[in-house]
Amino acid sequence: MATSNQPIGIFDSGIGGLTVANAIRKLLPNEKIIYFGDTAHVPYGDKSASAIQFYSQNIADFLLLKKCKLIVIACNTASAAARKTTAEHIKNISVLNVIDPVVEYAASHFNKTTIGLIGTKGTIHSRVYPNAIKKANKSIQTNSLATPLLAPMIEEGFFNNNISKTIISAYLEKNALKDIEALILGCTHYPLIQKEIEAVYKKKKQKIKILNSADIVAHSVKDALKAQKLLSKTENPKHEFYVSDYTKSFEESTKVFFGDKVKLKEVNLWK
Repeated sequence: MATSNQPIGIFDSGIGGLTVANAIRKLLPNEKIIYFGDTAHVPYGDKSASAIQFYSQNIADFLLLKKCKLIVIACNTASAAARKTTAEHIKNISVLNVIDPVVEYAASHFNKTTIGLIGTKGTIHSRVYPNAIKKANKSIQTNSLATPLLAPMIEEGFFNNNISKTIISAYLEKNALKDIEALILGCTHYPLIQKEIEAVYKKKKQKIKILNSADIVAHSVKDALKAQKLLSKTENPKHEFYVSDYTKSFEESTKVFFGDKVKLKEVNLWK
């Protein structure tokens, strides 16, 4: 049985999930985080569903060995392909993902509304968001747009500059996102460009509610821990960060996504 002083486990195919980890850290500063980035298999977008399910279950097992009290799948692709199978595989603790909390938020906060969605090609083509939103609230229309340049652009450090402004603006001007009242950031990289997205709509004098999945998921984690009476009171917890394939450049990039530079440890789960 889980206890409150155990850590929260978070995993992603790579680095984007650190925005979720950072949001959780800010909202729940007493919680210890154990993060796993599956850098040996990134990106998940070009992998089969069965492969993603296999990777996710192995990572979840690793986080269980680390005695995590709750696991967060901080990856849209893995959430789409493996949220159900991972939850079924891990029966002792809660397994949250980055899709369901956003769907629940959209369904409960909007009505007779058109919501935009941006994400990777894999997330958009899966139609997991519009299908789930329609099931939860039939009055909501979801207009989706694949924005494949954004994640690599962010990983290369091109944001808050003229290059990123041009690319973001070009995407947001597409017909698919016309007349929307809210916009779902359907990729864990995108919180880093939220202010630039907001600036585009501010310039157009268009009021848009931005749904930042990292913040929404963080509140979902808090609610789950509170309901299970597992909120920690630990002061200055020491977080741990693991990857399946270590590179110095990846470690240097963590500061952008997590807000602080972190020390990575390599753990190959597939030897």
